[in-house]
Amino acid sequence: MARFNEINIIGIDLGGTKINAGMVKGNKIIDKSYKLIPQNAIDEWDLINLIIDLIKDLLSRNKAEGIGIGVPSILNREKGIVYSVQNIPSWKEVYLADILTEEFGIPVFLDNDANCFALGEYQYGRGKNCKNMVGLTIGTGMGAGIITNGHLMSDANGGAGEFGMIQYKDGIFEDYCSNKFFKKNYHLSGEELMNLANQGNTEALKAFEEFGKHLGNAIKAIMYAVDPQKVIIGGSIVKSAKYFDKSLQQTIKEIDYETMLENFEIIYSDTPDIAILGATSLYYDRLAIV
Repeated sequence: MARFNEINIIGIDLGGTKINAGMVKGNKIIDKSYKLIPQNAIDEWDLINLIIDLIKDLLSRNKAEGIGIGVPSILNREKGIVYSVQNIPSWKEVYLADILTEEFGIPVFLDNDANCFALGEYQYGRGKNCKNMVGLTIGTGMGAGIITNGHLMSDANGGAGEFGMIQYKDGIFEDYCSNKFFKKNYHLSGEELMNLANQGNTEALKAFEEFGKHLGNAIKAIMYAVDPQKVIIGGSIVKSAKYFDKSLQQTIKEIDYETMLENFEIIYSDTPDIAILGATSLYYDRLAIV
């Protein structure tokens, strides 16, 4: 643990409109920076150069021993190749780890943003000391990262945790357990419905009650698949948790194997800057530094 508190790691969260970056020492962000992604950034190197500039800026004030990057896409985590990033059409196949390692001469690790969220909660947040857990991010879509025995679960093709793609009713879980549910059935965003719920609007309250039932069914599927100690929910949906948590918890209690509830809990993330912290967690997870 002394080693953990001594080294600096850069964490980068690649969003659709902005890149957030931070220098992390131990469990604290000691420096932060960001870049907006120009709408006219049509060449893949436009974005790569933004990331390089961000890293250079942070390194101008502090040294770092590694870089972790969370991306909203599929990737080859072993080779550090990013494929088809959401909202960035030019990124079809980017050898990002090789590019940045050659530029800065320090290890670079990549993973999708849901895996980074799960690792971040395990390393820094509400999943501390929880060896088996799932981090579930809910916003525009639904993503998940699985922690088993204190590490991100290894898999064959980088697709573990895609619970949102499981068939459910007339679609998939993501259709019912993300903002897509509100858009399709109520023609409003989750945030707009939350504002109405804050005013006591009956239809908005009903929408969140239904959402909680669907999310409860998704979490039951997760429990059957990996039997975690905790499911930690993050993303924009957390702001409206008070309106769907009751129906969610009631649905969970309907699980066929009641013993699975004995050491299980659902928690809502409250960890600031979890995306940056989660990206730095990749360094510790891959190199098994504790």
